[in-house]
Amino acid sequence: MLDQLLNLVKEHAGDAIVNNPAIPNQHNDEAINMASSSIFDALKGQASGGGIGNLISMFSGGGASASSNPLVSGVVSNLASQYAQKFGISPAIANTVASSLIPMVMEKFVNKTNDPKDSSFDLNGIVGTLTGKGGSDIASLIGQFTGGGQAQPAAAGGLGGLIGKFFGK
Repeated sequence: MLDQLLNLVKEHAGDAIVNNPAIPNQHNDEAINMASSSIFDALKGQASGGGIGNLISMFSGGGASASSNPLVSGVVSNLASQYAQKFGISPAIANTVASSLIPMVMEKFVNKTNDPKDSSFDLNGIVGTLTGKGGSDIASLIGQFTGGGQAQPAAAGGLGGLIGKFFGK
């Protein structure tokens, strides 16, 4: 998934990074790698921090919801700080660079995940990569959030029980 995410960032880094004089050309690859790593790290942090439901909701809700997601705002802020520090650009310019790239990449990421004609990303694979787990528990969890599965009765533990089982608790 990280390679596909890196390629997605590269596809959309033109105006934000490659054609931007604020980021010297010799640093374009590094800036692109930083952007994809920032996205991946934020998603992984969300998944490991108990926010898997928020991720599933974001990915199943469509691209427009991704750009307004607080996770995306956090990635923009974090990446802008990294750019300012690493490349010596002003925080305002760094924020402009990150703001023009990250929401667009996240919208494309979510749209590709939801496009049945595009197999480069799938929700099951994303969740599996972020959590390090795979198999039917992920499919069940995704079904719970996307309406594809039957909700378990409260006596059986419901969604909370499923999430606890998923994370081995």
